[in-house]
Amino acid sequence: MTRLLLAFTLTLLGTAAHGQGFIRMEMIPVPTVTLSTRQILTGDLNGNAAIIAGELRIPKPGTDKLPAIIMVHGSGGLSASPDHWARELNSVGIAVFILDSFAGRGIVSTVTDQSQLDHLAMAVDAYRALGVLAAHPRVDPARIAVIGFSKGAVAAVYSANARFRQLLGPANAEFAAHIGLYTPCNTAYRDDDKVTGKPIRLHHGIPDDWVSIEPCRAYVARLKQAGADVALAEYPESYHAYDNPAYVKPLTVAQAQTSRNCSVREGDNGGIVNAKTGEPFTLDDACIERGAQVAYNEAGHKATVAAVKEFLAVTFKLKE
Repeated sequence: MTRLLLAFTLTLLGTAAHGQGFIRMEMIPVPTVTLSTRQILTGDLNGNAAIIAGELRIPKPGTDKLPAIIMVHGSGGLSASPDHWARELNSVGIAVFILDSFAGRGIVSTVTDQSQLDHLAMAVDAYRALGVLAAHPRVDPARIAVIGFSKGAVAAVYSANARFRQLLGPANAEFAAHIGLYTPCNTAYRDDDKVTGKPIRLHHGIPDDWVSIEPCRAYVARLKQAGADVALAEYPESYHAYDNPAYVKPLTVAQAQTSRNCSVREGDNGGIVNAKTGEPFTLDDACIERGAQVAYNEAGHKATVAAVKEFLAVTFKLKE
Protein backbone atom coordinates (compact mmCIF):
# COMPACT_ATOMS: atom_id res chain seq x y z
CA MET A 1 0.00 0.00 0.00
CA THR A 2 2.87 2.34 0.88
CA ARG A 3 4.57 1.71 -2.49
CA LEU A 4 1.32 2.35 -4.35
CA LEU A 5 0.79 5.59 -2.45
CA LEU A 6 4.36 6.68 -3.18
CA ALA A 7 4.02 5.92 -6.90
CA PHE A 8 0.71 7.81 -7.02
CA THR A 9 2.21 10.78 -5.18
CA LEU A 10 5.21 10.90 -7.51
CA THR A 11 2.89 10.72 -10.51
CA LEU A 12 0.93 13.72 -9.26
CA LEU A 13 4.10 15.62 -8.47
CA GLY A 14 5.48 14.93 -11.93
CA THR A 15 2.46 16.13 -13.83
CA ALA A 16 1.71 19.05 -11.54
CA ALA A 17 5.23 20.38 -11.29
CA HIS A 18 6.32 19.84 -14.86
CA GLY A 19 3.26 20.31 -17.03
CA GLN A 20 4.11 18.23 -20.09
CA GLY A 21 6.84 16.43 -18.11
CA PHE A 22 6.82 12.95 -16.61
CA ILE A 23 3.82 10.86 -15.61
CA ARG A 24 5.77 8.53 -13.34
CA MET A 25 9.10 8.59 -11.51
CA GLU A 26 11.11 5.61 -10.29
CA MET A 27 14.30 5.53 -8.24
CA ILE A 28 16.42 2.64 -9.53
CA PRO A 29 19.64 1.28 -7.97
CA VAL A 30 22.56 0.57 -10.28
CA PRO A 31 25.27 -1.86 -9.11
CA THR A 32 28.62 -0.69 -10.45
CA VAL A 33 32.33 -0.77 -9.69
CA THR A 34 34.81 2.06 -9.11
CA LEU A 35 37.76 1.77 -11.47
CA SER A 36 40.78 3.95 -12.14
CA THR A 37 41.71 5.01 -15.64
CA ARG A 38 44.73 2.69 -15.51
CA GLN A 39 42.51 -0.27 -14.63
CA ILE A 40 40.18 0.44 -17.53
CA LEU A 41 43.04 0.87 -19.99
CA THR A 42 44.63 -2.42 -18.89
CA GLY A 43 41.36 -4.34 -18.72
CA ASP A 44 41.42 -4.80 -14.96
CA LEU A 45 37.82 -4.80 -13.75
CA ASN A 46 38.57 -5.62 -10.11
CA GLY A 47 37.55 -2.39 -8.41
CA ASN A 48 35.51 -1.55 -5.34
CA ALA A 49 31.85 -2.40 -5.70
CA ALA A 50 29.41 0.51 -5.38
CA ILE A 51 25.68 1.02 -5.55
CA ILE A 52 24.66 4.23 -7.27
CA ALA A 53 21.17 5.21 -8.38
CA GLY A 54 19.19 7.01 -11.01
CA GLU A 55 15.83 8.70 -11.30
CA LEU A 56 13.78 7.41 -14.21
CA ARG A 57 11.13 9.81 -15.50
CA ILE A 58 8.55 8.15 -17.73
CA PRO A 59 6.72 10.71 -19.91
CA LYS A 60 3.44 8.96 -20.57
CA PRO A 61 1.19 6.16 -19.28
CA GLY A 62 0.73 2.83 -21.01
CA THR A 63 2.66 -0.36 -21.61
CA ASP A 64 4.48 0.56 -24.82
CA LYS A 65 8.25 0.66 -24.86
CA LEU A 66 9.71 4.15 -25.02
CA PRO A 67 13.01 5.56 -26.23
CA ALA A 68 15.20 6.65 -23.35
CA ILE A 69 18.31 8.64 -22.56
CA ILE A 70 20.77 8.29 -19.70
CA MET A 71 21.95 11.63 -18.32
CA VAL A 72 25.45 11.80 -16.75
CA HIS A 73 26.20 14.84 -14.59
CA GLY A 74 29.37 16.88 -14.32
CA SER A 75 31.86 17.66 -11.55
CA GLY A 76 29.34 19.55 -9.44
CA GLY A 77 27.00 16.56 -9.19
CA LEU A 78 23.27 16.84 -9.71
CA SER A 79 21.79 20.33 -9.98
CA ALA A 80 18.73 21.99 -11.45
CA SER A 81 20.13 21.60 -14.96
CA PRO A 82 19.27 17.88 -15.39
CA ASP A 83 15.71 18.72 -14.33
CA HIS A 84 15.43 21.30 -17.12
CA TRP A 85 16.84 18.86 -19.65
CA ALA A 86 14.59 16.05 -18.44
CA ARG A 87 11.50 18.19 -18.89
CA GLU A 88 12.52 19.12 -22.42
CA LEU A 89 13.17 15.51 -23.43
CA ASN A 90 10.11 14.13 -21.63
CA SER A 91 8.01 16.62 -23.60
CA VAL A 92 8.85 14.82 -26.85
CA GLY A 93 8.14 11.35 -25.46
CA ILE A 94 11.62 10.31 -24.34
CA ALA A 95 12.09 8.64 -20.95
CA VAL A 96 14.98 10.16 -19.00
CA PHE A 97 17.25 8.37 -16.52
CA ILE A 98 19.12 10.93 -14.39
CA LEU A 99 22.15 9.06 -13.09
CA ASP A 100 23.92 10.03 -9.87
CA SER A 101 27.52 8.75 -9.82
CA PHE A 102 28.45 10.64 -6.65
CA ALA A 103 26.04 10.10 -3.75
CA GLY A 104 26.47 6.33 -3.60
CA ARG A 105 30.23 6.84 -3.30
CA GLY A 106 30.02 9.56 -0.67
CA ILE A 107 31.12 12.26 -3.11
CA VAL A 108 29.52 15.70 -3.12
CA SER A 109 31.59 17.46 -5.78
CA THR A 110 34.86 16.96 -7.65
CA VAL A 111 35.14 20.57 -8.80
CA THR A 112 38.24 21.25 -6.70
CA ASP A 113 39.55 17.67 -6.58
CA GLN A 114 39.00 15.50 -9.64
CA SER A 115 41.00 12.63 -8.14
CA GLN A 116 37.94 11.49 -6.19
CA LEU A 117 36.60 9.78 -9.31
CA ASP A 118 38.33 9.47 -12.67
CA HIS A 119 36.49 10.93 -15.65
CA LEU A 120 36.62 7.65 -17.57
CA ALA A 121 35.33 5.76 -14.52
CA MET A 122 31.94 7.38 -15.06
CA ALA A 123 31.72 5.49 -18.36
CA VAL A 124 31.50 2.31 -16.29
CA ASP A 125 28.47 3.77 -14.52
CA ALA A 126 26.87 4.73 -17.83
CA TYR A 127 27.30 1.23 -19.21
CA ARG A 128 25.94 -0.34 -16.01
CA ALA A 129 22.94 1.99 -16.16
CA LEU A 130 22.44 0.97 -19.79
CA GLY A 131 22.23 -2.68 -18.77
CA VAL A 132 19.70 -1.92 -16.04
CA LEU A 133 17.57 0.37 -18.19
CA ALA A 134 17.51 -2.06 -21.12
CA ALA A 135 15.68 -4.55 -18.91
CA HIS A 136 12.98 -2.07 -17.82
CA PRO A 137 9.50 -2.98 -19.12
CA ARG A 138 8.78 0.57 -20.38
CA VAL A 139 12.11 1.08 -22.17
CA ASP A 140 13.00 0.02 -25.70
CA PRO A 141 16.50 -1.48 -25.35
CA ALA A 142 17.30 -0.64 -28.98
CA ARG A 143 16.61 3.07 -28.41
CA ILE A 144 18.72 4.18 -25.46
CA ALA A 145 21.04 7.16 -25.89
CA VAL A 146 23.44 8.83 -23.45
CA ILE A 147 24.07 12.51 -22.79
CA GLY A 148 26.75 13.90 -20.50
CA PHE A 149 27.90 17.26 -19.22
CA SER A 150 31.58 18.16 -18.70
CA LYS A 151 33.09 15.34 -16.58
CA GLY A 152 30.04 13.24 -17.43
CA ALA A 153 30.45 14.01 -21.12
CA VAL A 154 33.57 11.84 -21.11
CA ALA A 155 31.29 8.90 -20.27
CA ALA A 156 28.78 9.96 -22.93
CA VAL A 157 31.26 10.49 -25.75
CA TYR A 158 33.92 7.87 -25.06
CA SER A 159 31.37 5.13 -24.44
CA ALA A 160 31.18 5.19 -28.25
CA ASN A 161 34.73 3.81 -28.30
CA ALA A 162 34.63 0.22 -29.59
CA ARG A 163 37.40 -0.82 -27.21
CA PHE A 164 35.58 0.43 -24.12
CA ARG A 165 32.26 -0.91 -25.37
CA GLN A 166 33.73 -4.41 -25.69
CA LEU A 167 35.36 -4.25 -22.26
CA LEU A 168 32.65 -2.53 -20.22
CA GLY A 169 29.36 -2.68 -22.12
CA PRO A 170 26.45 -4.95 -21.16
CA ALA A 171 25.50 -7.94 -23.28
CA ASN A 172 21.86 -6.90 -23.61
CA ALA A 173 22.19 -3.46 -25.23
CA GLU A 174 24.38 -0.78 -26.78
CA PHE A 175 23.92 2.98 -26.90
CA ALA A 176 21.97 4.24 -29.91
CA ALA A 177 23.58 7.70 -29.76
CA HIS A 178 26.15 9.70 -27.80
CA ILE A 179 25.84 13.40 -26.87
CA GLY A 180 28.41 15.46 -24.99
CA LEU A 181 28.18 19.05 -23.76
CA TYR A 182 31.47 20.84 -23.11
CA THR A 183 33.37 17.56 -23.26
CA PRO A 184 36.96 17.20 -22.02
CA CYS A 185 38.55 15.83 -25.22
CA ASN A 186 42.18 16.43 -24.27
CA THR A 187 43.11 12.79 -23.58
CA ALA A 188 44.01 10.70 -26.63
CA TYR A 189 43.41 7.01 -26.00
CA ARG A 190 44.76 4.26 -28.21
CA ASP A 191 42.34 3.39 -31.01
CA ASP A 192 39.89 6.05 -29.83
CA ASP A 193 38.97 6.74 -33.46
CA LYS A 194 37.53 3.23 -33.70
CA VAL A 195 33.94 3.67 -32.60
CA THR A 196 30.75 1.62 -32.57
CA GLY A 197 29.21 3.34 -35.59
CA LYS A 198 26.45 5.02 -33.60
CA PRO A 199 26.16 8.81 -34.08
CA ILE A 200 28.13 11.15 -31.83
CA ARG A 201 27.22 14.81 -31.28
CA LEU A 202 29.24 17.36 -29.31
CA HIS A 203 28.14 20.85 -28.21
CA HIS A 204 30.67 23.33 -26.86
CA GLY A 205 31.00 27.01 -26.06
CA ILE A 206 33.84 28.64 -27.98
CA PRO A 207 35.21 30.77 -25.07
CA ASP A 208 34.87 27.98 -22.46
CA ASP A 209 37.82 28.51 -20.10
CA TRP A 210 37.20 25.43 -17.92
CA VAL A 211 37.17 22.82 -20.71
CA SER A 212 38.82 24.01 -23.92
CA ILE A 213 37.04 23.46 -27.22
CA GLU A 214 40.28 23.03 -29.18
CA PRO A 215 40.92 19.36 -28.31
CA CYS A 216 37.33 18.54 -29.32
CA ARG A 217 37.87 20.16 -32.70
CA ALA A 218 40.93 17.96 -33.19
CA TYR A 219 39.21 14.81 -31.93
CA VAL A 220 36.14 15.32 -34.12
CA ALA A 221 38.42 15.84 -37.12
CA ARG A 222 40.17 12.54 -36.40
CA LEU A 223 36.84 10.75 -35.97
CA LYS A 224 35.54 12.16 -39.25
CA GLN A 225 38.70 11.04 -41.03
CA ALA A 226 38.05 7.55 -39.67
CA GLY A 227 34.51 7.62 -41.07
CA ALA A 228 32.54 8.22 -37.87
CA ASP A 229 29.12 9.90 -37.80
CA VAL A 230 30.17 12.83 -35.63
CA ALA A 231 29.57 16.58 -35.44
CA LEU A 232 30.63 19.43 -33.18
CA ALA A 233 28.32 22.42 -32.71
CA GLU A 234 30.11 25.56 -31.52
CA TYR A 235 28.44 28.43 -29.67
CA PRO A 236 29.86 31.96 -29.43
CA GLU A 237 29.79 33.85 -26.13
CA SER A 238 29.01 30.57 -24.33
CA TYR A 239 31.14 29.68 -21.35
CA HIS A 240 31.11 26.49 -19.30
CA ALA A 241 27.63 25.32 -18.21
CA TYR A 242 26.09 27.72 -20.72
CA ASP A 243 22.92 25.60 -20.67
CA ASN A 244 22.31 26.01 -16.91
CA PRO A 245 19.86 28.86 -16.10
CA ALA A 246 21.19 28.89 -12.52
CA TYR A 247 24.15 30.89 -13.84
CA VAL A 248 22.28 33.82 -15.40
CA LYS A 249 24.64 35.84 -13.25
CA PRO A 250 28.13 34.65 -14.30
CA LEU A 251 30.14 32.98 -11.56
CA THR A 252 33.91 32.68 -11.24
CA VAL A 253 34.87 29.39 -9.58
CA ALA A 254 38.26 30.34 -8.20
CA GLN A 255 39.35 26.86 -7.10
CA ALA A 256 38.00 24.94 -10.07
CA GLN A 257 40.61 22.38 -11.11
CA THR A 258 41.13 22.61 -14.87
CA SER A 259 43.28 20.83 -17.44
CA ARG A 260 42.32 23.31 -20.19
CA ASN A 261 45.96 23.73 -21.23
CA CYS A 262 46.94 20.08 -20.85
CA SER A 263 47.36 17.66 -23.73
CA VAL A 264 47.69 14.07 -22.59
CA ARG A 265 47.72 10.62 -24.15
CA GLU A 266 47.66 6.96 -23.22
CA GLY A 267 51.13 5.60 -22.60
CA ASP A 268 52.41 2.13 -21.76
CA ASN A 269 50.68 -0.22 -19.32
CA GLY A 270 47.64 2.00 -18.90
CA GLY A 271 49.63 5.04 -17.91
CA ILE A 272 48.67 8.57 -18.95
CA VAL A 273 51.47 10.89 -20.06
CA ASN A 274 51.78 14.57 -20.80
CA ALA A 275 51.86 14.67 -24.61
CA LYS A 276 54.22 17.64 -24.62
CA THR A 277 56.79 16.39 -22.10
CA GLY A 278 56.35 12.63 -22.34
CA GLU A 279 56.36 12.48 -18.55
CA PRO A 280 53.70 10.69 -16.46
CA PHE A 281 50.63 12.88 -16.05
CA THR A 282 48.88 13.47 -12.73
CA LEU A 283 46.64 16.19 -11.33
CA ASP A 284 49.81 17.74 -9.90
CA ASP A 285 51.18 18.31 -13.40
CA ALA A 286 52.42 21.83 -14.13
CA CYS A 287 49.71 22.30 -16.78
CA ILE A 288 46.90 21.91 -14.21
CA GLU A 289 45.43 25.28 -13.26
CA ARG A 290 42.78 26.78 -11.00
CA GLY A 291 39.90 29.09 -11.81
CA ALA A 292 37.20 29.17 -14.47
CA GLN A 293 33.92 30.85 -15.29
CA VAL A 294 30.42 29.41 -15.56
CA ALA A 295 27.73 31.50 -17.23
CA TYR A 296 24.34 30.93 -18.79
CA ASN A 297 23.81 31.85 -22.42
CA GLU A 298 20.19 31.80 -23.52
CA ALA A 299 20.89 31.67 -27.26
CA GLY A 300 23.36 28.82 -26.89
CA HIS A 301 21.05 26.96 -24.53
CA LYS A 302 18.02 27.18 -26.81
CA ALA A 303 20.03 26.21 -29.87
CA THR A 304 21.50 23.18 -28.09
CA VAL A 305 18.14 21.98 -26.78
CA ALA A 306 16.59 22.32 -30.23
CA ALA A 307 19.50 20.49 -31.87
CA VAL A 308 19.47 17.65 -29.34
CA LYS A 309 15.70 17.17 -29.63
CA GLU A 310 15.89 17.13 -33.42
CA PHE A 311 18.83 14.72 -33.38
CA LEU A 312 17.03 12.32 -31.05
CA ALA A 313 13.79 12.59 -33.01
CA VAL A 314 15.68 11.37 -36.09
CA THR A 315 17.73 8.77 -34.22
CA PHE A 316 14.71 7.34 -32.40
CA LYS A 317 12.44 7.72 -35.44
CA LEU A 318 9.93 9.76 -33.44
CA LYS A 319 8.50 11.51 -36.50
CA GLU A 320 7.43 8.46 -38.47
